[in-house]
Amino acid sequence: MTELLRPVWRTLPWPSLGAGSAAGLLLAGMARLYPENFDPWLALNTLRTAALAFALGLAFLLDDPARHTTATVPVPRFVRQSLRLALVAPIAALWWTATVLLIPAELRPPVGATTLEAGAACALALAGSAAWIRRSQEPEPGVSVAAGLLTVAVLAALLLPDDWELLVAVGDPGWDAAHGRWGVLLGAAVGGWLISTREPART
Repeated sequence: MTELLRPVWRTLPWPSLGAGSAAGLLLAGMARLYPENFDPWLALNTLRTAALAFALGLAFLLDDPARHTTATVPVPRFVRQSLRLALVAPIAALWWTATVLLIPAELRPPVGATTLEAGAACALALAGSAAWIRRSQEPEPGVSVAAGLLTVAVLAALLLPDDWELLVAVGDPGWDAAHGRWGVLLGAAVGGWLISTREPART
């Protein structure tokens, strides 16, 4: 396992991950630079947008131009994908901490709830990439998955009925129910990723 660390680290999609991280930090930094132009609702949606930017970068995590070569090595797909995730997870945690702290304390929404939303968005990106890889021969699904995730996010914000609303304001009566739905989304995404990391049946 340890001999895989260096080659996997080198092949991670750092430009995409860096772009998503930088975009999120810049968005959150606006609340620190211009707090007089922000209110709690705008600060909440800024954090949500920053999390989406990072998730879009994370959609490229499983891109591997050498996929058809590495698929023949005696290391299960679950291990290969988990290793990529394990290498990025500490960076993601540090990034999210910095992003949250950039929001002034008086404007900052509940951290636990927004972390749940961010985690669900990132898990959906990973699950989408894993599913795409399992069902196709495409070695770099990141562009397609990111486009799909962005489309779903926009449609969810515009079209979900009130009973299924996800993007509610702090203090809204539906806040707790909405985050129950975010929890379901997170669980479904993790389950979908686990299913997609199984090796395809050999015939």
